Order: sequence, then C-alpha cells, then structure tokens
Amino acid sequence: MATPENIHTEFHRMLGREAKEAQLRQQGHVFWFYGLSGSGKSTLANALERKLVELGYVTKILDGDNIRSGLNADLGFSDHDRAENIRRIAEVARLFLDAGIVVFTSFITPKRQLRATARAIVGEADMTPVYVKASFETCAERDVKGLYAKAAAGGVNNFTGKDSSFEAPQAGDSDWTIATDDTSEEASLADLLEKVLPIIQKKADS
Repeated sequence: MATPENIHTEFHRMLGREAKEAQLRQQGHVFWFYGLSGSGKSTLANALERKLVELGYVTKILDGDNIRSGLNADLGFSDHDRAENIRRIAEVARLFLDAGIVVFTSFITPKRQLRATARAIVGEADMTPVYVKASFETCAERDVKGLYAKAAAGGVNNFTGKDSSFEAPQAGDSDWTIATDDTSEEASLADLLEKVLPIIQKKADS
C-alpha cells in the first residue's frame, strides 16, 4: 500500500521500542493464536495473560470478537474482508509491540497466506504463530458460542471448517502447536509458559 503524497511519518522522531522495553523490563513480542472457533484460543490467551501479569509482565490481548465489535465492525467474512481484518489487527499488534508490550492475539486466521501477511507486518522475529489445534467435531461439541449449531442450521455464512476451509500449518513451519482435543487447559498453559517466558524475559545485556 503506497503512502499518500501528503503524509509525512514521525516514526524517526519517536522514542524507540528499546527504551520502552527497558522501562518495562521485558521483551515485547506478538504471540498470534489461531485455530477453529471453539478450539481454545481465547481461553488460553486469557489464562496465559493472567499468569504473566502475576509475574509482573505488561500484556495486551487482541481478541477477534472484541475487535470485530469495534475497530473492524465494518468488515464481513468474505476473503477480502478476512484479509483486511488481519491486516488491520497486525498493524495494531505492531503498535503495542513498539511500546514494548507482550501481545496475544486470538483470531481464526484460517489461511496460511493470512498468517504470512500478519508476520510480514509485525516482523518475522517478533511474532510467533500459535496453532491451537482441535478437530471440527470437538469444537462443534463444545460450541461455546452456539455458532456450530447455528451454522448447521444454515444461519452462518462462510463458516470456517464447514463452508470455508481452514489451513493447518505444514511440516517445516515454525508455528507452535497446542493440541486441546485431549489436553487439559492446565497442561496446555504449562506448555505455553515454558515456551513464552524465555522469549519475553529481559536479556541481561539489554
């Protein structure tokens, strides 16, 4: 996207991310949780945030439904609108990252290209995709928002996993996988903490 002719950015004059991270005593990072509706993305993001706040970290959750109720309320679920939804939230995530904050997003992000777009915006080294894996059948059984029943009755268009496909990570991708089909929330949270803490801890020489 081209920068409009009369826009003059001020990024070069602003206090940098390193200064913010030094103040917060942490390393900013974006953990991009994705997976089917009902897989456990928001549940794990909320539980992880609470644990990290207890440990003194400054965090922010960007949740799909919350964002679509405000910032992205004008978007639907067509391929074009899904792409714009992810582009906008990736830009927002980068703003929080630049403030030195640990960010958790919770978006279905069904296509590999969408996740690649988000990572290109946030920065390859600054974003970790986290695939919260659960089968369509498991998510339909949980149906915490009643969406699967509604979709089965034809009340939801372009429903991911039914009308619209979901692309899981491929072999060789660097995405983390947290399988919630038969793993408890406590075990999944412990796994995440073990992976997350080394990334966000302030380096001794920073």
